[in-house]
Amino acid sequence: MPMKITKITPEAFKDLQDDLLKRSPNNYTEYADAVQKIIDQVRSGGDKAVFDLTRQFDKTQLSADNIRVTKEEIDEAYGMADQELVGIIRRALVNIRTYHEKQKRSSWFDSTPEGTILGQKITPMEKVGVYVPGGKAAYPSSVLMNIVPAKVAGVSKIIMTTPPGRDGRVNPGTLVAANEAGADEIYKVGGAQAIAALAFGTESVPKVDKIVGPGNIFVALAKKSVYGFVSIDSIAGPSEILVIADKTANPRYVAADLLSQAEHDELACAILLTDSEKLADEVNKEIAGFVSQLSRRAIIEKSIENYGHILIVSDIDEAVEIANDIAPEHMEIITENPFEVMTKVRNAGAIFLGEHSSEPLGDYFAGPNHILPTNGTARFFSPLSVDDFVKKSSIIYYSRKALERDKDDIIEFAEAESLTAHANSIKVRFEKGE
Repeated sequence: MPMKITKITPEAFKDLQDDLLKRSPNNYTEYADAVQKIIDQVRSGGDKAVFDLTRQFDKTQLSADNIRVTKEEIDEAYGMADQELVGIIRRALVNIRTYHEKQKRSSWFDSTPEGTILGQKITPMEKVGVYVPGGKAAYPSSVLMNIVPAKVAGVSKIIMTTPPGRDGRVNPGTLVAANEAGADEIYKVGGAQAIAALAFGTESVPKVDKIVGPGNIFVALAKKSVYGFVSIDSIAGPSEILVIADKTANPRYVAADLLSQAEHDELACAILLTDSEKLADEVNKEIAGFVSQLSRRAIIEKSIENYGHILIVSDIDEAVEIANDIAPEHMEIITENPFEVMTKVRNAGAIFLGEHSSEPLGDYFAGPNHILPTNGTARFFSPLSVDDFVKKSSIIYYSRKALERDKDDIIEFAEAESLTAHANSIKVRFEKGE
């Protein structure tokens, strides 16, 4: 099945944007009431509600005795997991940890001769919840990407939740990845009920300060609902990739990279922006060849039918302009000089440069985080990082001499806002006899 090839016009671009917006979790409000009912049930009912909902949705019998993954279950997972995968997880961890360690910030203090000390104190969060999807697929890579920055930040306790299978077990690869990355506690609960348990706490599941991690629409809406009671990373939408390519690009590489995201689900989006009609045609031919061979063919075909686009632009500058408007989750630049093009990019979750920097490199191994802003939110959100797991406190110290220098300005400012108690707080320090 070929992708749609369109010469870019204002109308064509508007149609594209409308298509992309349909995929936003904000458009799935018909599930909001059901999700809120689950959250309220867990908030009031605690463990019992979690157990009832898990039996209903996951067909698994949970209790206070088996909801938490034991050391014995983790040890058993190592025996069941593919040993080659265990080695790959450990090697990927080195890259991911090394990258995130460079993001760490230190507290700082700046003093002046006049007797002031101003600064910023960096403090790790105490408890963070990591949600890991289960169901039909397991994603050990997402386990690493969520836990490592929290661990590097110095979070005291990392609580992971993931849905169990009908046999009451958790995928061995998921457990191995969690243990290797440094999860402190793991609970067998998924869906909106897991988010509610982390947000409000139950008899078994601890309340956390922040919840991170991807999930289905119920998980996304649950995170949106509990935001304010706890912090969250973002409301993640379906995956997307945008490739900027010129005539020098290898069409086989471009096609393979577009499909690497289309296979995620039917709502995934793959876009090629190119100034070469020849490349566009060649990419389409390669896509047809790949789709017939790939295991997730039905998903890919649905994805590219609804959200696959090849757009012909006048030049690469126009491609960058359009890409900045779209603000994609993943952006690949496969052009004659990708580094020059990259300097013009303002909005993208992750930028992959050159023909050998394919998107799956970032998903699994390179080191940068693959938890990225979707649905155009790269205009104002960033990838998950160490910064997401720390708090910043302002530090202020003034000596009497320093305060005396500035007191009149402060008093006048406060009185201009009719906040006389504010002004008085300064005045009393300079009354006669003080």
